[in-house]
Amino acid sequence: MLTMRQKKAITKELKDRYQRSSKKEKSFILDEFTRLTRYNRSYAARTLRIKKLLGYMNMAGKRIKLVRENRKIKRKKKKIYDEEVFGALRRIWEICDYICSKRLAPYLEEIIPVLEKYGEISLSVKVREKLFKISAATIDRLLVETKYPHQDLYRLG
Repeated sequence: MLTMRQKKAITKELKDRYQRSSKKEKSFILDEFTRLTRYNRSYAARTLRIKKLLGYMNMAGKRIKLVRENRKIKRKKKKIYDEEVFGALRRIWEICDYICSKRLAPYLEEIIPVLEKYGEISLSVKVREKLFKISAATIDRLLVETKYPHQDLYRLG
């Protein structure tokens, strides 16, 4: 049975090697580390991933360690359907008597030229092409706040 000081020394020794290793090597290092320290595998992996100790803090008489883990940077997707598309889609949806998105999506190719012909809507070429490509699921995501204004639903976009 290892003492806490020995476990910390092993952790310190393996941490750099673990962080620089490939996925396959990490698995072997993690197996060896869990066998030596008898840590739970998920705890052991998190311990080896931790990059920086920020410090300690006392809360309610207990000492808490503040650490920062390596986190992947979440990439922001570029918006395809902007406010222009949303406004046109909402107008068409209202004209079509609030039809569901499953029926509206395939119907857009037929209804847009007719609405433009009779002057109900006027769309740019870009917006028109985007509306022809839009899926039913995307229509639902764009119209969620319009459909359910009093519920705390988040808007995916």
